[in-house]
Amino acid sequence: MTKAELISAVAAGAGLKKVEAEKAVGAFIATVTAALKKGDKLSLVGFGTFSTAKRAARKGQNPQTGKKINIPAATVPKFKAGKTLKEAVNSKK
Repeated sequence: MTKAELISAVAAGAGLKKVEAEKAVGAFIATVTAALKKGDKLSLVGFGTFSTAKRAARKGQNPQTGKKINIPAATVPKFKAGKTLKEAVNSKK
């Protein structure tokens, strides 16, 4: 599903115009991004939890040239699915 398809689905599901749904989806993405930038954790009960994790610096290798490279430390976003979402995805219906 693309962002445009998500916006259409939100508009249909919530009875909104596509412009309103686009603003809502954009605001949700911006809010999650801002929370993660601050280092906060965002939990949506039943859906899942957005958080960040620190990834240590490490050595890597360029697969094309075989040259050794240094990969710097980074903070990366994480998502852990909630129980309700897991059950919905794994249901046999």
